[in-house]
Amino acid sequence: MSFFSFGQSADIDVVLNDAETRKKVEHKTEDGKKDKYFLFYDGETVSGKVNVTLKNPGKRLEHQGIKIEFVGQIELYYDRGNHHEFVSLVKDLARPGEITQSQTFDFEFTHVEKPYESYTGQNVKLRYFLRATVIRRLNDISKEMDIVVHTLSTYPELNSSIKMEVGIEDCLHIEFEYNKSKYHLKDVIVGKIYFLLVRIKIKHMEIDIIKRETTGTGPSVYHENDTIAKYEIMDGAPVRGESIPIRLFLAGYDLTPTMRDINKKFSVRYYLNLVLIDEEERRYFKQQEITLWRKGDVVRKSMSHQAAIASQRFEGSAASESALEQAAKEESG
Repeated sequence: MSFFSFGQSADIDVVLNDAETRKKVEHKTEDGKKDKYFLFYDGETVSGKVNVTLKNPGKRLEHQGIKIEFVGQIELYYDRGNHHEFVSLVKDLARPGEITQSQTFDFEFTHVEKPYESYTGQNVKLRYFLRATVIRRLNDISKEMDIVVHTLSTYPELNSSIKMEVGIEDCLHIEFEYNKSKYHLKDVIVGKIYFLLVRIKIKHMEIDIIKRETTGTGPSVYHENDTIAKYEIMDGAPVRGESIPIRLFLAGYDLTPTMRDINKKFSVRYYLNLVLIDEEERRYFKQQEITLWRKGDVVRKSMSHQAAIASQRFEGSAASESALEQAAKEESG
């Protein structure tokens, strides 16, 4: 191999087979902006093409192989050097050799397991991406393409209401009730507040939705609280026996599903925080955890079918028959 062969280089491009029809969604980037990415679900196939375009046509490009990877990883911002991969799939596209003209390689990752939702937070990022690489002796040529994964849930069977009391002896007694404890991301929180005893002068009352992100384990646990929404219930003094209705629409806020102990690296939990402020600026509050989940839109035929195949892969033929029956019902419905 002559020394001058290192002068040849190439551009890599990754194109999905269904790029023209696949839905795109907005997702927050690390710098707080929002970009659009292709949306995938657990069990869906990821397929496409890798285009390797030579910068100097007619001049050969020697390589040690060409590959594409599908990666799911968690990155903790305080531990930047370590990427914790929970999905890592590799397809070899070409054996070591040389390229004398631009080439296109097909790839397919079948019914890929994508167990967690994509997430960009204060201290942690969970991302999925495709990475195509032309392996070279001195410097690899690579290109990454991020995708977004949403995890869908079914409606929870047990969804009890929340009832709580706030009280200061002989001064204040309030009961408040929310219609349920689990809400989908476009749901409405409906509730009522009852003033049973009011002997202090309350001037302001609000409900906050607080997101608490927890990262790390043991002594190095970090908590980040972020107030996502503030909903003013009343501005002025309530009287005994009064009740105030609450209707808080979640669709307008930047929320994710509740995430508990994701890959033993982080959690994201949500709380309703009832805040009362009296005329002397004293604050009284009561906090209650709620569970948020992502409700599926109209189930696509391909997704139902692929979910059934994924079930067959993981749970054997007995489970797959029932999954295929369920997919058939969803498609006919």
